Amino acid sequence: MKTAAKTDDFCDAPQTLRYDWHKHEIEALFELPFNDLLYRAQQVHRQRFDPNAIQISTLLSIKTGGCPEDCGYCPQSVHHQTSVEPESLMDLDAVVDAARAARRAGATRFCMGAAWRNPRGRNFERVLEMVEHVRKEGLETCMTLGMLDEDQTRRLKESGLDYYNHNLDTSPEFYGEIITTRTYQDRLDTLRRVRDAGINVCCGGIVGMGESRADRVSLMQQLASQEPHPESVPVNMLVRVEGTPLAQGGQIDPFEFVRTIAVSRILMPKSHVRLSAGREQMSDELQALCFHAGANSIFYGEKLLTTPNPGADHDRQLFDRLGLHPG
Repeated sequence: MKTAAKTDDFCDAPQTLRYDWHKHEIEALFELPFNDLLYRAQQVHRQRFDPNAIQISTLLSIKTGGCPEDCGYCPQSVHHQTSVEPESLMDLDAVVDAARAARRAGATRFCMGAAWRNPRGRNFERVLEMVEHVRKEGLETCMTLGMLDEDQTRRLKESGLDYYNHNLDTSPEFYGEIITTRTYQDRLDTLRRVRDAGINVCCGGIVGMGESRADRVSLMQQLASQEPHPESVPVNMLVRVEGTPLAQGGQIDPFEFVRTIAVSRILMPKSHVRLSAGREQMSDELQALCFHAGANSIFYGEKLLTTPNPGADHDRQLFDRLGLHPG
């Protein structure tokens, strides 16, 4: 039986950022006693952030369904038989109205997602207009559009895009079990182009897809080896949707999910770690543990693309109970 590492085996919360974490070091963090891991994560978190401030984002599906990719978790894929009906790209005015509503609800960042392999033609021109108009509403902008080339990342930067979301989803070793229509390297190449264009990176993954802890360790290593680290790191708990290949199966152990949040915080001290998809199926107590472990960002709104999310009123009540505030 392997002996868990002790807190004393590690130095105090690091003052400098690292991009050279080895898998055995990350595994040792996962194996710490739960209280020791959370204590260490809190130390790191308090060095960089107000421990009671939560960054608020809102996510809108601007083009739903009909995606040619075969991601096993996604109800928007044409490869799966789900209840999601394909919809065309939203009108600019409707997107701006949604952005204004998000700002009134307390969001500071407005994220727009389109179910594409990569944006093309007139649709891409319309996306650029959305970025420009949402920024005029006083919100940070974020897009997730699939793969990008150099010219597209340059034009998104010129339009004023603040963040681009492109998740790695899982480890390189497990990736082929989930997605076959694009490679892991495709994702890394898009992230490099986004970074080279001067756009902030939002990049994380999904846990609970049947991966092992070794896969979660490997995913964390991939994220933490990016230099600089992603400015935002969404940690998603799989939402099982009928009609997708991952609809059946057991849930990830809640404490393992909290450990994943805590390890993300330790490895990427300056990043906003976002408690992302899956909050609808989490208890308030589990969310509170995640905030204690270093999560300091959420999505406001009753829907994340096509899956449910807690309502803003419930989130405000939870914040009040925990003494948290938007920030």
